[in-house]
Amino acid sequence: MLDLLIDKTTSTPNISFNANTGVLKIEGRSIMEDAATFYAPILTWLSLYVKKPQELTVLDIKLEYINSGSSKAILTLLKTIKRVQSLDKAYKINWYYEEDDEAIRDLGRYLGSMLNAPFELIEIV
Repeated sequence: MLDLLIDKTTSTPNISFNANTGVLKIEGRSIMEDAATFYAPILTWLSLYVKKPQELTVLDIKLEYINSGSSKAILTLLKTIKRVQSLDKAYKINWYYEEDDEAIRDLGRYLGSMLNAPFELIEIV
C-alpha cells in the first residue's frame, strides 16, 4: 500500500499517512469550503489501511484551526480508525493543541468522549 501525502495549503492540512509504520499525521489548518471533497480520498485510503493495519497505528492530529465541516470529516476519520480493533490491532490518537487554544482543546475532549477510544490530549507549550 502506498503512503498518502498531501501538502498543506492556507486552508487545508498537511496529510502524512505512512502505511509501513502505521504513523498517520494531520497538521495545519482545516478550514476549506468543501471538507467532504478534501477528506474523501483520505477516508478512502484509511478504509483500505484498516483492512491490513500495522500492530500499532498512531494518529497525530495537530490542527491550528478547524471549521465545522472539517470537524465532521475528522470524526468520520476517527470512527474509521477504530476498525483496527476488529483485527486485534492497537491504535492511539494524539490530539495536540496550543496551551491557550481552548477551542481546539475542547473539540479534542468532545471527540475523545464520543469515541470511547485511546485518545490523548497533548498541550503544546
